[in-house]
Amino acid sequence: MKLGAKILIADDDDLVRTAVEKILTLFDYEVMAVCSGQEVLDQVSDEIDVIVLDINMPDMNGFQTLEKLNETNLDIPVLFLTGAGSMDYALKAMNLGAYDFLTKPINDIGLFKIKIERALEKRLYVRHEKMYREDLESKVQEKTRELAEKNILLEQYSNSLEAATVQIMTSLQTAIEEKDEYTGGHTLRVTEYSMRLGQALDLPPEEMLILRRAAQFHDLGKLVIDLSCIQKAGSLTREEWELIKKHPEIGANIIEPLAFMERERHIIRHHHERLDGTGYPDGIGGSDLDQLTRIITIADSYDAMTSMRNYRRNLTDEEAAAELRRCAGKQYDPELVEIFSRVVLSGNSQYKGQN
Repeated sequence: MKLGAKILIADDDDLVRTAVEKILTLFDYEVMAVCSGQEVLDQVSDEIDVIVLDINMPDMNGFQTLEKLNETNLDIPVLFLTGAGSMDYALKAMNLGAYDFLTKPINDIGLFKIKIERALEKRLYVRHEKMYREDLESKVQEKTRELAEKNILLEQYSNSLEAATVQIMTSLQTAIEEKDEYTGGHTLRVTEYSMRLGQALDLPPEEMLILRRAAQFHDLGKLVIDLSCIQKAGSLTREEWELIKKHPEIGANIIEPLAFMERERHIIRHHHERLDGTGYPDGIGGSDLDQLTRIITIADSYDAMTSMRNYRRNLTDEEAAAELRRCAGKQYDPELVEIFSRVVLSGNSQYKGQN
């Protein structure tokens, strides 16, 4: 039993109201007594622990008052006062959500006290449940905020790590290229050509980022292959050619641990595949080659054609474009070849004609 609990009673009969008030005061409860349903609604608050409500009151009866109390969501237990033989009223009250009912006149003081105490226990349980729920919601919100903050930090760290990884790989590849007069600047030009074609196709920003990275690292596999054979005069031996053909697969393997470059890894592995399926290393073609792979294949081939090699002369822009068109449909995507040819022959590329 909660000593000092606040109980609100409502009865339009002065004698009954006064009698109930005296009994409750005798049990050390703080009592607030009113004579109408409207006064109950005016006085009720979350501080009230139990409401004792008469059914037959003018203007607003007990049932109407209970319906209004339900709308407040205060969850205060309501005990109805009903005359002897009014069980139908009692059942109706229970269906509306009343906690219990009391018959009047109150002859069994002990039973009356027990019912009040049970109602108070119900109120205490509701209060604890509400506090627990509010505390739980507060903790969930706090944890959600903490997770959101940690996710932001993790995302920032991940972005920084990605940027640092890309920068280191770029520096390594650039350093290797600069040692070879025949491949120096190749990656930079292939990236430029690829981006120009991507812009002409109006690719979305996320695709342009993938395209840029794939172009930057398309020859990454050459970092771990002895390519001194490229600088020799004359044709390559079968063994030398097979060695060079391994670089797409090796490059893809280097990229594989980097989960954020999964698309780029696929492109790097297949940038020497052909539309007709006769390329390497996997011999795939057609719809298995996505648009970004097809772009880099064209850009890479074009730069190889127009760049100086010790075993052949470099082609002019027009000659290289003609060669791309000649091989369109077999090696290259015909539509992309036409768009690319217009881009490079129009002088839109700042690397056009450089070796």
